[in-house]
Amino acid sequence: MNHEDTKDTKEEERRMRRFSDEVESLAYAVIGAAIEVHRVLGAGFLERVYHEGLVTEFRLRGIPHKSKHLVAVKYKGYPIGEGELDFLVGDSIIVELKAVEKLSPIHEAQVISYLKMTNCPLGLLINFNVPILKEGIKRIILSP
Repeated sequence: MNHEDTKDTKEEERRMRRFSDEVESLAYAVIGAAIEVHRVLGAGFLERVYHEGLVTEFRLRGIPHKSKHLVAVKYKGYPIGEGELDFLVGDSIIVELKAVEKLSPIHEAQVISYLKMTNCPLGLLINFNVPILKEGIKRIILSP
């Protein structure tokens, strides 16, 4: 490895660290917004109520997001349908909302599928139907 290769590798590591820090900072902001929505509304509403509350909170906090964002589903490179993300935050985090008694493996599989379709590094699965929201948040990272 020559000097240029080492320099390029270090620059790439710095870039990845910055990206990771930005994603983590954004995730922290999303979780804070979700906690505020849960604090104000509590448990017991339908998912769409929490979705609209989170849209409002994201706007109030200046969190960049796309609501009900459509993504192409492909099979062997051919488009076969669409998936609808609850939120795509900062073009790097998938946020999937639920208001269910208990998260199930299919909910996690849904987020993993969305991560694969979008190449996003992080998914947040948030269940608002819990007494303390911290108990309803699951971070999902797609393994290479």
